[in-house]
Amino acid sequence: MITNYHKEAFAKLSEERQNFLLDIAIDEFSSKGYKNANINVIAKNAGISIGLMYKYFSTKEDLFLTCLSKGMTILHTTLEDVMKSNDKLLKKAERVIRASLVLSRENTNYIKLYNEITAEKDGERAVALAKEVETHTSTIYITAIAQALASGDVRQDLNPRLFAFFLDNLLMMLQFSFSCEYYKERLCIYTGVNIDELNDEEIVNQLLKFVESAFTFEKN
Repeated sequence: MITNYHKEAFAKLSEERQNFLLDIAIDEFSSKGYKNANINVIAKNAGISIGLMYKYFSTKEDLFLTCLSKGMTILHTTLEDVMKSNDKLLKKAERVIRASLVLSRENTNYIKLYNEITAEKDGERAVALAKEVETHTSTIYITAIAQALASGDVRQDLNPRLFAFFLDNLLMMLQFSFSCEYYKERLCIYTGVNIDELNDEEIVNQLLKFVESAFTFEKN
């Protein structure tokens, strides 16, 4: 579904201008969802005519997929950098947790966009988006866990696919807790404090302990 689509005219823009336009669009899509987002509003906020916008992107979907692709590139670049290292799996997990904290703060609107995608009501679109967004990420996690299993770095009774799913769920909820009002309040209810009051080191240490117990403690 996502094919690194870029109109020739858009590709000729400077990287700074491309990022500016996409950031405007991501803000619109993340706050209103795909169906309610208005490409005319995006063009106005970006300071360009609607005619020029359609020279860059032939449809709203083209623009949406480009926005999504930008966010995916940021995520996958970070994950691949961590997972290609020779670190033990738990060290990789720590680095991913820390990176998630940084990405959640620096790319709040993309996290909101991701949240909007998970709430997609169009069944066909939801399936297509899930395949595009999750396939690469899941492969990265599954491969890293399988390698750790083969090297004896983790408990030997785990299922790499299920553990990858559970680990990604933890990180997804953490990311949503920085950007989505429901999850912010959910975190506050559980912890008794707002997300901004939580110390990053405490988040890293406590989540890492949780992950460590899952990956290393075998049932007697």
